[in-house]
Amino acid sequence: MARFSVFALAIGAAASLFTAAAAAQASCSSDGAPRPTALFERFISADCEACWADPATPAPSAPSTLVLDWIVPGTQGEDAPLAAAASRDGLLRLEELGRGTPATTDMATASVLRGQHHSHQLTQPLRVAHGLPMNDYLGTGIALRATHAGRASTAGSWHYHLLLVESVPAGGEGTPVARNLVRNMLSGTWDERNQLPKSELIRSRFAWMDNRPMRIPEGAKAERLHMVGWVQNAQGEVVAAARSACR
Repeated sequence: MARFSVFALAIGAAASLFTAAAAAQASCSSDGAPRPTALFERFISADCEACWADPATPAPSAPSTLVLDWIVPGTQGEDAPLAAAASRDGLLRLEELGRGTPATTDMATASVLRGQHHSHQLTQPLRVAHGLPMNDYLGTGIALRATHAGRASTAGSWHYHLLLVESVPAGGEGTPVARNLVRNMLSGTWDERNQLPKSELIRSRFAWMDNRPMRIPEGAKAERLHMVGWVQNAQGEVVAAARSACR
């Protein structure tokens, strides 16, 4: 019963992330943060400890690029050197990208389209946010703002990803380079059936949103966690991305 109560509280915390009052008070969100211009994803097999410890790990040159590190389960299962941080979410992401499971490492990049380069311009940024840790859970949220004049985009459907990411500094946890280790993932699709009612849209200016508690995996350090999110259109192009920061 105690665990259920904690879970219910986490749901309540997540649901409040995008209310007017909480929006003003939230300290860990993408509000005011620079908008990422590209995704740079590194996939590492849990079997390959040397890959994690490689000082020549590729990295993008543009500071506006959103870097993500996925550790994917390997052939050694729980005996793999990096098994403790491996996640099946990485396998799902590889499948979505049409890539197989790497024996060592793999990389994928994608640009975030600018408004003038696609027909469904998003004049307001994507927003991601999280609350304070509560036991093993973190209240999280992702929301896509409406277009100008308070009208929601009607661009068919959006596929969104919301990631719980741990910032690992260079020299920490055996890595010589800084990493953004993906710890948990939520994903889904929004279409016109999921748009907020007009009354909510006028008040919040969010056309779509998802607020949920996310479990903090064992071994993750809560003080290093943040949220990363992006939205893709029906063609799979990334049209908006965001990263939270605690201020």
